[in-house]
Amino acid sequence: MHTSRLFVSWLAQTESSVVFTTYQLGKVFLIGTRADTGRLSVFERNFPRCMGFGVAEGARSLWLSSLYQLWRMENFLDPGGRHEGYDAVFAPIEGRSTGDIDVHDIHPFADGRAPLFVATRFNCLATLDPVHSFVPVWTPPFIDRIVAEDRCHLNGLAMDGDRPAFVTCIAASNVAGGWRAHRRDGGLVLDVASGETVAQGLSMPHSPRLHDGTLYLLQSGKGLFGRIDLATGAFEDICFLPGFARGVTFIGRHAVIGVSRPRRDAAFTGLELDERLARDGEAARCMLAVVNLDTGNLDHWLEIDGAVQELYDVKALPGVTRPMAIGFKTDDIRFMVRPAPMRAL
Repeated sequence: MHTSRLFVSWLAQTESSVVFTTYQLGKVFLIGTRADTGRLSVFERNFPRCMGFGVAEGARSLWLSSLYQLWRMENFLDPGGRHEGYDAVFAPIEGRSTGDIDVHDIHPFADGRAPLFVATRFNCLATLDPVHSFVPVWTPPFIDRIVAEDRCHLNGLAMDGDRPAFVTCIAASNVAGGWRAHRRDGGLVLDVASGETVAQGLSMPHSPRLHDGTLYLLQSGKGLFGRIDLATGAFEDICFLPGFARGVTFIGRHAVIGVSRPRRDAAFTGLELDERLARDGEAARCMLAVVNLDTGNLDHWLEIDGAVQELYDVKALPGVTRPMAIGFKTDDIRFMVRPAPMRAL
């Protein structure tokens, strides 16, 4: 990995860190800064086909989707604590087997309730209960039943506090895989409460996010980051990103966005993004892009080299400057133990 000249200084100044997932390699990367040297800190763990990543308020509890499970992680350090130079140590506490339902965006709740998430393969928003793989709680109005057919490629969830507000899908299709024929301009934003269409004609929309009262999202098929005018449904460009963009989080007046080198398969080819890159003589990049919301400028970036080609989710950890996580392949998980305070029977 290499960064723009001021990326590390900016990240340290915000007193935040960033987490991103890559399902292509099955890895979670935790990006922070070292207090002792001021250099970049990169920590990684393996989870098969990890995609959606959710951060509860206060950044002490995390949820991560993998191939057929959802994992809850908790920070084992007390506020102000340190472990080998890290100020947060996230340990997997609970794993729930959902089956391969293709979980995308996840929203955890600070009060400990089961998270709300997008079950893309089943075209619904869902949560968990003690006895089922998952519990469907909402579908787009054009979906007539819960079935494992990925009909519309429901993928993104924007929350208004703890209320699901908007979702994105690639097309208003009610047939198996039907969204694939509408990748260039079939994308929708739907209002969860009413089921009504808020915006349409989008190219592979992903990662809708409400921030300071504005609905932001990506048109991944065009390489565009922008906002939706909720009164008119118009998409207003903020900037172009040189790759297939998914995953948006906010740190102050900056959006941190995941940008990927798209696969050369049917789902990614034939898009305006390809045409624009070819016209400009540019190659797609894999990176975290830090976009200034007020100017649209790419103020900072972290470029990712080597085997990592595709990112999915990106989340900020406010108040955490150098995070790490416990995995399953070393003895850390045996010896990192945090008992609760003693309580009466």
